[in-house]
Amino acid sequence: MIRTLLAIALLVTLAACSGRPGPKDDVLSDRQLNLEEFFEGRTIAHGQFQDRFGTVQRRFIVEIDGTWDGNTLRLVEDFTYDDGETEQRIWTLTKTGEDSWTGTAPGVLGEAKGVERGDSFNWVYRIDLPGRNGTMRVDFDDWMWLMTDDRLLNRAYVSRFGVTLGEAIIMFEKL
Repeated sequence: MIRTLLAIALLVTLAACSGRPGPKDDVLSDRQLNLEEFFEGRTIAHGQFQDRFGTVQRRFIVEIDGTWDGNTLRLVEDFTYDDGETEQRIWTLTKTGEDSWTGTAPGVLGEAKGVERGDSFNWVYRIDLPGRNGTMRVDFDDWMWLMTDDRLLNRAYVSRFGVTLGEAIIMFEKL
């Protein structure tokens, strides 16, 4: 009984240490992120995926070509991984309100949903993600922050069945 209580206390303590951004967090700058403005044209991104223990598992570069037609933002993302593997993902994002978006891409189940708030954007979706050992269905809780007019920091929390697998950290830069 005591061991069970100690195990529960340890799990609660560990869970409390793993904070994530939230929609009620303070806005830290007076910048306004507008996805359609930031991603229209060419963008390059450098990133890596770290497992839940912080070990870097994979690095990548993404070249992005974005087009905006006044309602729909189309992002053609060309990934090149550190092992030479390549992948292309094409997102179609639709602006559904002043600060809200939905989106689809191959592998995304249903629609991704996102909200801009000041200098940040939160994007949530489930995707069948191709990987080295096949495809895995995962959930993304994706956060972006406008650091400067031409730089955007992205931290994506990746989980499966509610268990955190790791994080993707990406820096986007407008060309």
